[in-house]
Amino acid sequence: MTTTATPAVLAFVEDKWQEAFSNLNHHQPGISGLMTLSKAWKIAADFLRPRPLSQPRPKYNPVEVKMAFDVLGQTRLLYTVLENFLDDMHQQEYLIKHEVEEYMSKYEETDDPRIIAQLVNRLVEWFNAWHPLAEYDSSSVPDLWLADSQDDAPKSLGHVVTDHFTVAFHTHIYSILPPSFSRGFKVLVASTLPISDDMSDNVKLDQSAWESFFALGLVERYESLIASVCYEHIEGYIRKTCEGKWSEKMLTGMREWMTKKMVPWMCLPYARGAKNSEEAGKMMSGVGSRFDYHVCKVLCDLRTSEIFDMIVDFPDSKPALEDLKECLHRVDQRSNLVSTLRKANKKRLLHPGADTKDILTQYVSIIKCLRVVDPPGVLLYKVADPIRRYLRDRPDTIRCIVADLVGDGENGTSLVDDNDPLVPLVSRDVEDYTDVTWEPEPLDAGPDFRANKPGDIVSTLVSIYESKDLFVKELQVLLAQRLLNVTDGNYEKERRNIEILKVRFGEAALQVCEVMLRDMTDSRRIDQHVQSQKPSLLHPIIISRHFWPTLQTGTFTLPSRLRAVQEEYAREYTAFKPDKKLVWLSHMGTVKIEVELQDRTLEVDVPPVSAAIVELFSERDRWSVDELIAQMGRIDRPSVSKGLLVLVDLGILKEEETDNYRLLEIAEEPSSEPGAVPASRSAISMDELPGAQTAQQQQAEQVRMYWKFIEGMLTNLGLLPLDRIQTMLKFAPGYDRSIEQLGMYMEAARREGLVVAKDGMWRLNR
Repeated sequence: MTTTATPAVLAFVEDKWQEAFSNLNHHQPGISGLMTLSKAWKIAADFLRPRPLSQPRPKYNPVEVKMAFDVLGQTRLLYTVLENFLDDMHQQEYLIKHEVEEYMSKYEETDDPRIIAQLVNRLVEWFNAWHPLAEYDSSSVPDLWLADSQDDAPKSLGHVVTDHFTVAFHTHIYSILPPSFSRGFKVLVASTLPISDDMSDNVKLDQSAWESFFALGLVERYESLIASVCYEHIEGYIRKTCEGKWSEKMLTGMREWMTKKMVPWMCLPYARGAKNSEEAGKMMSGVGSRFDYHVCKVLCDLRTSEIFDMIVDFPDSKPALEDLKECLHRVDQRSNLVSTLRKANKKRLLHPGADTKDILTQYVSIIKCLRVVDPPGVLLYKVADPIRRYLRDRPDTIRCIVADLVGDGENGTSLVDDNDPLVPLVSRDVEDYTDVTWEPEPLDAGPDFRANKPGDIVSTLVSIYESKDLFVKELQVLLAQRLLNVTDGNYEKERRNIEILKVRFGEAALQVCEVMLRDMTDSRRIDQHVQSQKPSLLHPIIISRHFWPTLQTGTFTLPSRLRAVQEEYAREYTAFKPDKKLVWLSHMGTVKIEVELQDRTLEVDVPPVSAAIVELFSERDRWSVDELIAQMGRIDRPSVSKGLLVLVDLGILKEEETDNYRLLEIAEEPSSEPGAVPASRSAISMDELPGAQTAQQQQAEQVRMYWKFIEGMLTNLGLLPLDRIQTMLKFAPGYDRSIEQLGMYMEAARREGLVVAKDGMWRLNR
């Protein structure tokens, strides 16, 4: 079936054809306009044609080129010519691709960044060779403005050609570069950094290298890679310079290094075209802030990883802590600091192998250090919680703290600085919101931060426990032991300690201690009176039973001569104080004895148990431990063994067989065998004497009466947490113990095998 166009359609097509022909022919007679257009097309196409580097570009008259593009612009064929040029570029792409493969193959074999530099230079040569206007500046075509349609704004010829060419060339280059190029380019960029000695073998590039990078669009494409090079260089330099150096502030020096060394380098990629330093500063304002942030973050991460050792080294590490404080204001890494320090404490501090004194010393250092880093105390509150809970479960924590408060530290170190002012313990009263110094809680403070906010060091240590009563009781125990150990009658040191502790704990809490101190002076006065009435070899210490801590029990039968001396002294005391009676603690104190043997005479101070053993050996030369126990009455085997050990060390006795001892009438030569114990050490230290029960021991004894209630709970209810046991025990008659005291007793019950604890839950051990 055939169809024919209507006359109207044919007329419309003919008009359009004539109009197009007229435009192409420039309204000239014949086809002269078409000939001019054809010539202009040829000149423009040849001018834009990409050529191999071995083929030189022909020289063109700029005026002719301009006229040719003018003709094409008027006929709206400029973009068609450009598209044809881009197609030619795509067809010639294999020339560049072949060279890229050769260079990258060499680089992958050697990992030499100089090959990447050679490749970049070669690509710049291709870029300049194919750039249509590479040999012409903008003044060559100043008045040529082109528009593809009447509605488009006119554009300069140079701008149109350059933009299209640059985009197309970059696109082709990126499509043929292998993934390994980014790795090599990163090394190449790193080689331009201001690194000295160890980079001598790397390529040293100047500003012209960065011009090549910009020409190929590498700076924009690999912007994040260039930034990562800078980040890594900053991180490496800071770690190399600052690691382990805590005695001086480093942050200011790092910022000066950035200004002098890194900023000039950073102007190359980030401030291209800046005419002066002020203009460069404006262009790099955002970049500079970002890299300063990175400096603070790297230093903060470094100091965070070293925080435990910095605390150990305090106060020498105070400058580093001040740097950390400034970095934390710039970088939000507070939670990371808390997490890191808590992990380090758990791994290196809170374990059975660490001594309680060392844990307390580190805890005090943590308090001081974190107050430098975070004065409000939020970080300290979050870090200290596991330490406080661990110390609360240690049986000797209170004793260590109290011993330090009265200046009885074992290693000569003190938890409390002598220069710190003496202040009363901080009380947790209701806040005074009218106080002009009141401040709201920090944003990251916990719900109990205000209630548990610590004061001075002593208040912080005492606040480990809910009540200060335990500390007061332990003070009484320690003072009792110290008073009993005084042999010269000088109690000024203890009196001074009591006055100091009154400031912290209050006078009411230390009244019992004053009674104990008065007992010691009264005891000397009473002894002087008794001795004046009837001289005696016995010089007892007489104490008030109701005001002293419970003394450790350990009675045994004294030898007859010692008992006679005690009874005679007791009669004289009763005559002096008819309303009072002496109850002897025969296992405590020392006895000065004179032992006459065949070849020597010894005068030594020994405990009463050892004196009783010596008297028994005066009856016969050999005794077994069981025989001695039978003769001495109510006494346990460890006490007898300890008394025998004292005499063995003095060279008075010798163990011939297990638990069988012989009197050494004639001294034996010291053993020369490795590991032999010399017999020259002192008889006994006063610290080894039986003393007062610790506060924990007393509290455990008091809680023991409620074991039946606890046993019934665990039998009927199964697993129970400690706080639930505490709540239910409050219904028991007369129960007024704290949860810490209950925890001490439960730990003692666990050691005895009565209960089992797992994940904070307690059950009976069946």
